[in-house]
Amino acid sequence: MSFVIPELVEPVKAFATALGIGLLIGMERERRPDSAAGLRTFSLVAMLGCLFALLDERSGSAWLLPVGLLVIAGAMIASNFSSQQEEQYRGFTSEAAVIITYGLGAAAWLGYGTLAVMVAITTTILLYFKAELKQFSQRTTPKDINSILQFAVLSFVILPILPSDDFGPYSAINLRQIWWMVVLISGLALAGYLALRIIGARHGAAVLGIFGGLASSTATTMMFSRHAREHGDLVRMASIVILIANVMVMIRLWLVAGVVAPHLARPIATVFACGIVPGVAMALYSWKILSAAENLPLPEVKNPTELKTAVSFGLLYAIVLLASAWLQDVAGNSGLYIVALVSGLTDADASVLSTLRMFNLDKVTSGEAVFAITLALLANLAFKIGLVVSIGGGKLARHALPGLFAIGGGMAAGLLLV
Repeated sequence: MSFVIPELVEPVKAFATALGIGLLIGMERERRPDSAAGLRTFSLVAMLGCLFALLDERSGSAWLLPVGLLVIAGAMIASNFSSQQEEQYRGFTSEAAVIITYGLGAAAWLGYGTLAVMVAITTTILLYFKAELKQFSQRTTPKDINSILQFAVLSFVILPILPSDDFGPYSAINLRQIWWMVVLISGLALAGYLALRIIGARHGAAVLGIFGGLASSTATTMMFSRHAREHGDLVRMASIVILIANVMVMIRLWLVAGVVAPHLARPIATVFACGIVPGVAMALYSWKILSAAENLPLPEVKNPTELKTAVSFGLLYAIVLLASAWLQDVAGNSGLYIVALVSGLTDADASVLSTLRMFNLDKVTSGEAVFAITLALLANLAFKIGLVVSIGGGKLARHALPGLFAIGGGMAAGLLLV
């Protein structure tokens, strides 16, 4: 015998979801002494939204839900008027949160419970990290805001209007797919770029290496090679920054591979792990030196979302795609490897992305794709070893090359496991 009335299961779930949303947001507001509402108010508002959505649906009217919102708005206006009478100043944050909570309660009844919970969690995060978000805003410069806006243009203005048809020799060109790769690489680079701008050098060489590798490992290697030559006492520190940046290249490209070609993520992870482990081990070996990092320079990374930079990468990627398709047709897989080797010297991203696309088009096998990707990274690593030796000099080379060679040797050995 069942004690649960079937007709009540879904309504109870909706009201329970609404109550949970109200408790979550209200718990954060309760800890704020200047908040206009707390735990009970937010819980009641969320359930009120759910109740008015229920009545609105069952009565067939379209005005009960807006009326509920007007009632809440009137109550908030009265509360604000009372606060002004007592000469207490409050912001509008709690009032906005109340309105959102009412809407989320209604959404829970209308069948969007999962979405409502996701929005509630996001709302709570925004409310909780008030000080951090304010600090972030204060640290950003007009140039940083410009970078974010440019990325928005690349992603939400240019990308949607590009055609998605294949054309050109070997049908290798697809404008939307090419630009999607531009957006993906620019987004990762922008994350590292902003982190470097906002965090700065005060948190040590490890942070510089991590975010420098996300933004541009080549620029980071070049910058710290120059810094090591100018400041001989910071050679070991510069070598660790360079090492961490080159470890981050593998992590970044593995994330890209997971998005673009998920079926290749596992074999690529195997190869890259063989390079990451010795690289991290070498960094940990010198970890005590990192804590003494002072006055380290920021890598001179160009804004990755500038239209000129984005178009340049898109053109390079298209050229690599065409060259890979042509050479594979003429010389088989050896042609693909030649392109990976040559293009990887200066830009591993374009070479890796072109190989991932060819794998998605079933033009190369997983083993051939992994080999070409590894070859591109090894060529890029060789180029940066040249930068260390030519710019940083012998002293930096003695400290940096063992770790870089360990990364390269690890990747090469990892190919035997795939």
